[in-house]
Amino acid sequence: MEAYTSFAQVYDMFMDNVPYEDWATYIYKQFHKHGITDGKILDLGCGTGKITSFLSKKGYDMVGVDSSIEMLEVAAFRNDTDIMYLHQDIVEMDLYSDFKAAYSTCNCLNYVLEDTDLYDVFQRVYDKLEDGGLFIFDLNTEYKYREILQDNTFAENREDGSFIWDNYFDTENNINEYQLALFIKQNDNIYKKYEEVHYQRAYSLVLIQKMLETNGFTVLEINDEYSDEKAKEDSEIVTIIAQKKC
Repeated sequence: MEAYTSFAQVYDMFMDNVPYEDWATYIYKQFHKHGITDGKILDLGCGTGKITSFLSKKGYDMVGVDSSIEMLEVAAFRNDTDIMYLHQDIVEMDLYSDFKAAYSTCNCLNYVLEDTDLYDVFQRVYDKLEDGGLFIFDLNTEYKYREILQDNTFAENREDGSFIWDNYFDTENNINEYQLALFIKQNDNIYKKYEEVHYQRAYSLVLIQKMLETNGFTVLEINDEYSDEKAKEDSEIVTIIAQKKC
């Protein structure tokens, strides 16, 4: 069972509590803070393209990369014809040009389960950034997996769909398993059941910083979820801002 196949159909409906516009505004302000007011921007794990679209409307030349063709199909329906969407795995992405900045949201990088693969992602981003380019990304924290998600079940029921989301966190390997059952309303008013399994890895911030610096980045900030406050022990999401050395 692959992640983000059937879920893509109702992803935006169930994620309407996510402050995409606030996150996009934060990223936009960081770009301007560092003098990036135009040019090519890379969205890693762009999903249904909400933030990609927001930044495109701000005048950036956007490229979105995602491994889920179903999510990219939803993004394409936004009719942002000036955005290029690429169906690629971010661990193996092969891009055609350089970028002034790159970013990744919605804990996309937690889906990279191996140290060596995440290292490769950082290296590929570094190689495709212009000198001084920014790399902004978020991560779910070890605290969130251990204290919030571990062995808990979440559910939501709506008119057009429902879900049951079971979690199991393997504390030895720092892997969180999401078992997702979706009930999606069909045209004949019958609900069809879909099942997906998602896996995410909890990374220590010490390891993340070491990987970035080894790849040539300078870590500028590690903040609590899209804010200007430094990350805390009980931060559930952190936002990391790194810069390619000139």
